[in-house]
Amino acid sequence: MLKLPELPDCFYQNQPSLICPSSPAPKHSLYLSNLDDQKFLRFSIKYLYLFKKSISLDILKHSLSKVLVHYYPLAGRLRASTEVDQKLEIDCNGEGAVFAEAFMDITAEEFLELSKKPNKSWRKLMYKVEAQSFLDIPPLVIQVTNLRCGGMIVCTAINHCVCDGIGTSQFLHAWAQITAKPNLDLAIAPLHTRHVLRPRNPSEITFTHPEYVRNTLRENGHLDTDINHYLQSQPLVPSSLNFTTSHIIHLKRQCVPSLKCTAFEALASHTWRSWVRALDLSPSLNVKLLFSVNVRKRLIPEIPQGYYGNGFVLGCAQTSAKDLVASNMCHGVKLVQQAKSSLTDDYVRSMIDLLEDKSVKTDLSMSLVISQWSKLGLEDVDFGEGKPLHMGPLSSDIYCLFLPVIGDSEAVRVQVSMPESVHEKFEYYMKECLGKEANGDANIGYII
Repeated sequence: MLKLPELPDCFYQNQPSLICPSSPAPKHSLYLSNLDDQKFLRFSIKYLYLFKKSISLDILKHSLSKVLVHYYPLAGRLRASTEVDQKLEIDCNGEGAVFAEAFMDITAEEFLELSKKPNKSWRKLMYKVEAQSFLDIPPLVIQVTNLRCGGMIVCTAINHCVCDGIGTSQFLHAWAQITAKPNLDLAIAPLHTRHVLRPRNPSEITFTHPEYVRNTLRENGHLDTDINHYLQSQPLVPSSLNFTTSHIIHLKRQCVPSLKCTAFEALASHTWRSWVRALDLSPSLNVKLLFSVNVRKRLIPEIPQGYYGNGFVLGCAQTSAKDLVASNMCHGVKLVQQAKSSLTDDYVRSMIDLLEDKSVKTDLSMSLVISQWSKLGLEDVDFGEGKPLHMGPLSSDIYCLFLPVIGDSEAVRVQVSMPESVHEKFEYYMKECLGKEANGDANIGYII
């Protein structure tokens, strides 16, 4: 495999600055729900945007200070709760978001040539905050890198404990709107209180919640198999495959007429099955697909519009590796649909109660995790000089992302890192059922 060329180094003329709310914002401790402060979410969501034309750094910093009046928790700091062991809260102290300015000797066109797959040198585009722990990193870190051609790259790192993908999109659109049209009111006002997702007292855990149950299957007397640990220990290669509208229709037709399904259900099932096939897992292993589901409208009463916390849970489909691989795609689709339909108000409330036990962890041992970024409007962020030429994550991981495709609102880019030894096999299985036309839609993998 070929090795991607690295990006040149960033040149920082100034030290990063702290951008505080432009007018006084509330100062208090903000409760985080049990969905917010799961250990599984203790990281930052990192986005990379490429724009053809740059915006004045002074204008961006000014508009950021204005939007932080509304999104003031992003200007605060995470800390351990003084009342509940192992629980986090936000100290809304107005300390400010980190804003770094840089220059890179590259053009937008040159970056686009490199953007088909992430590589490790992209990390140069995000200022690294020196911190001893996750809690010491500000909830919002931004780097704006001006390019030789007059374009810019905007990278943001937003703490996942503060909000989910819907929340990050809501914030980025608000920042862009204030930059481009400062006199307009925000389209959606954020609602920061999290009490609608408080656990019940006493707790009522009325479901088994397999998304938090660790696999106990033993083979040949050995310890529990942990594919997650294996994947983390391997040299990984990113796969990035575009599925056009026609590809997705082709997948959905494999379930018609016996079963109707959405594009997500078909593509998630297909990706899960390809992942299990590529890893060549023992047929008897119980494998899981964990995927994010927005539950804002599933709860009773519904979570109010603008709710600025994590309003998603993980749906869990599970079956044996043998049944998933040997059956047609309808089998996996049905499992995904059943997992989605189980996420009732009672189920989600039971899950929130379960998470009061801080020893409970997301079961990643035999699971593929899929997060959907393709329907959040992330690719439509416009600071006033046009929508992005590229939008995606700063890096690739073993967790699978369904990403938007610039210029095609119905297409999906599937990105996940696989062990180098099975990377080509995974891409083969992903394209196998799509026929010859799929061969041109996947990019060849690179070692990173």
